[in-house]
Amino acid sequence: MHFTTFVTQKIRIMMESIKEIYKIGSGPSSSHTMGPKKAAEMFIKRRPDAARYKVTLYGSLAATGKGHLTDYAIEQVFEKNNYPLSVEWKPEEFLPRHSNALTFYAYNSNDEEIDRWTAYSVGGGTVVDDFTKEETKSIYELTTLEDILKWCEENGKQLWEYVEEVEGPTIWKYLAKVWKVMKTAIDKGLDEEGVLPGSLKLPRKAASYYIKAKNFSGKMERRSMIFAFALAVSEQNASGGNIVTAPTCGASGVLPAVLKFVETYYGASDKKILRALATAGLIGNLVKYNASISGAEVGCQGEVGTACAMASAAATQLFGGTIYQIEYSAEMGLEHHLGLTCDPIAGLVQIPCIERNAFAAARALNHNTYVLLSDGRHRITFDEVVKAMKQTGHDLPNIYKETSTGGLAVFHQARNIMKNT
Repeated sequence: MHFTTFVTQKIRIMMESIKEIYKIGSGPSSSHTMGPKKAAEMFIKRRPDAARYKVTLYGSLAATGKGHLTDYAIEQVFEKNNYPLSVEWKPEEFLPRHSNALTFYAYNSNDEEIDRWTAYSVGGGTVVDDFTKEETKSIYELTTLEDILKWCEENGKQLWEYVEEVEGPTIWKYLAKVWKVMKTAIDKGLDEEGVLPGSLKLPRKAASYYIKAKNFSGKMERRSMIFAFALAVSEQNASGGNIVTAPTCGASGVLPAVLKFVETYYGASDKKILRALATAGLIGNLVKYNASISGAEVGCQGEVGTACAMASAAATQLFGGTIYQIEYSAEMGLEHHLGLTCDPIAGLVQIPCIERNAFAAARALNHNTYVLLSDGRHRITFDEVVKAMKQTGHDLPNIYKETSTGGLAVFHQARNIMKNT
């Protein structure tokens, strides 16, 4: 049977725009919700003439798909177009290219298969397939922070200026939209109460933390407020609200919390915030290109670890750090999360994900303070820790990479079984 070849998008030899790091959409997962939804839309566009459709979810997508609303996201696309769809789950089967894989099938009125397409949700909402070619012209020719720092030094520029040099002045309009969505997510999250959706019946905490924080003063108020800001966004994400991947949905609370904190307590202007977003996006881009931001591929170190590196860099820039202090801060943000597993309880982006966002935001502020006390010199470079993270992620067993078959997920499940026996 002949199937037409369909090229979805091409993997760039170099780095893509930082817009790929900052994607606006609904939670709770960029790889399990945004990506599969995008893939469904692409397949319908490819095969709008079929009588019925089927999708098979593999590996991590199948293992935690229910908790991440993967099937719901895909079904909504097909229902919107009045197309019948069946969903098949194969959590034990991992395809070679990536653990977040799904195959779409199209059938004619005689129930004969007329097309199939396998896609991979590789993190941050990005979708690729088996036909992609590494031949697209790069946006960022420099793909290590060492080389970018050299460019900045030679040209007397800051990291955010390098982003503007490559992306062009239109990037500021996009980042302004990103910042607006981030602030809205914080505001809505601080106002919402009740229980998050899902089997855990986890109560929201952001609203109460915010009220308590306002009753404190000094350091206690500020530390409590950073927690409240991060919880607000993470809880919005967990409830399917509108957020910005930074670099993923599961880690979307870290960077907005730090930026909002600096704006609130230190009066940072929108212009300064947008420049910090540019630098943070560059850091996230480097990790995505040289390693991975997918929890299903490298564990939570690639998600919350990268988010902490981005937020650490942004904070250090906002507090007047040099480009070398920014590099040091970003390095610590990732280094101190090396080996962090992804073992979400019940497959939900709630425990331990939400609390990790809050503490990563606090860590980012600590990295900033630590680095500003130094001259920016240190032994392990950011580029080296990115390589170490990638290797560590590859060495982690699959049970610790967004499958909910190891770690906290297993012990929580075992305790519940004992309670019911």
